[in-house]
Amino acid sequence: MIYDTLGNAATYYPLGHRFKLGFNYLSQFDPKTADGRVPIDGENVFAMVQSYVPEPAAQRSFEAHKVFADLQFVAEGEEVIFHSPLASLRETTPYLESGDAALYAGDDDFPILMRPGCFAIFYPCDGHKPGCVWRSSNRVKKVVIKIRL
Repeated sequence: MIYDTLGNAATYYPLGHRFKLGFNYLSQFDPKTADGRVPIDGENVFAMVQSYVPEPAAQRSFEAHKVFADLQFVAEGEEVIFHSPLASLRETTPYLESGDAALYAGDDDFPILMRPGCFAIFYPCDGHKPGCVWRSSNRVKKVVIKIRL
C-alpha cells in the first residue's frame, strides 16, 4: 500500500508505464467529469469516476483484487479507507473473476484519511475498505484508476 499526494506522483513513475498513465490522467482530471468508466489504455488502464456519500465503516466490506491494482484518488470531499494486510482478514465473498474482487471482514485497524489531492495504491495483498465516512457526511468525487498488473 502506498499513500501520498498527487504532487509527488513522479516519485512513483518507476512503478511502470501503466502507473504513469494513471497519474497523468489524474493530473488533468476535471471534477466536473461525469461518473462512469473512462478508457486510458484499453483494458490495461482505465478510470472509474464516482460520486457518493461515504457510509459508516460497519456498513462496508474490505475488498481485494488479483488482476488490477487500485490507484484511488479523491478530487472533492473526504473519506477514510481502512487498510489491512489480506492475511489478517477473513473472506466473506469468494473471488469473482468478472469483478476482480473478493470481499472480506476484519478489524478497522489502519485508517487512511483521503482528502482532495491524496491518493492510495492498493495491490493484491492489500485489503482495503473504501468509502467510509470520516467526521461527518459529505459528498465525495473520486477516481479509481484500475491498473492491470
